[in-house]
Amino acid sequence: MSSFDTLVLHFCRLGPAGLSPKAPGTAGSFLASVLAPFLFLPLAMPGRLALLAVLFVVGALAASRAEILLNRQDPGCVVIDELVGQWIAMLALGSFSDASTWRDVLFLLVPFLFFRLFDIRKPWPVHASESWLPAGWGIMIDDVLAGLWALLCVSLIMLALRSFYPGFLTL
Repeated sequence: MSSFDTLVLHFCRLGPAGLSPKAPGTAGSFLASVLAPFLFLPLAMPGRLALLAVLFVVGALAASRAEILLNRQDPGCVVIDELVGQWIAMLALGSFSDASTWRDVLFLLVPFLFFRLFDIRKPWPVHASESWLPAGWGIMIDDVLAGLWALLCVSLIMLALRSFYPGFLTL
């Protein structure tokens, strides 16, 4: 295996997350949630959307290569799709600041849990989308849709919380 192929696998697996012996998708989503306050949430919305677009394309190409290298369709160790879906679920969140509280940090669990729910349960059209596109593109698209479902739920919860508790979520 070439150095480039090794790099592709590390990228697809998000380092060690995809090698988790149990629930590598959950490990990948958790890592994405931990990294988000440092790499994703500080970006303005145009930067977030651009980063997601780049990660989707590069992730799809890398996941396609990983399928070839590992000789399996949609290998469980490929979790770059979880990062993209998890960050989509977090699009409505602001960045952390000095005014952020423990509730803001704790609220990161909400998009994490909703994304995992939709990624595992695969409501329409999440499950159907897996066959819409070939190879790595299909790997990525279902997590994008699961992330959009989660984003909708997170946005509704944030709207409700802010109407009842105006000071909540100072992100």
